[in-house]
Amino acid sequence: MNSRKTLSLGLVALTTLAFACGGGSQESTQSADSANSASVQEANISLEDKYKDDPVFITGSAKAKEAGCTACHMIERKVVGPSYADVAAKYENTPENVSLLADHVIDGNVGNWGEIQMPSHPHLERADVEDMIKYILLLKK
Repeated sequence: MNSRKTLSLGLVALTTLAFACGGGSQESTQSADSANSASVQEANISLEDKYKDDPVFITGSAKAKEAGCTACHMIERKVVGPSYADVAAKYENTPENVSLLADHVIDGNVGNWGEIQMPSHPHLERADVEDMIKYILLLKK
């Protein structure tokens, strides 16, 4: 009889310990799953969908398409030149970098992304190019 009492007390103690350590609650698991689910959904959203309502995105995207940038660049995939997302990952969105990259677009450049030359675009207005660069630097993953 004594051993039954000891066994019963032991089981009660283990059950209480398991419950106290979270074994009896689904709430923390569900909130963690919700947070992970939100992170996964955010990671699966394309950069285009993520920024589609941003005025910088709208203006810069239209100007980049009009200027023919999409012949060599895509938002998230390398074509001839780097993807816009790769440029955004390499350069912080600062006035100095906007000016530097605008110079690269207008004057042309080679060597920052391999040996394929970025041709010069002297016919583009500097303000338009800066709008395009701001749009590109917005596209952080």
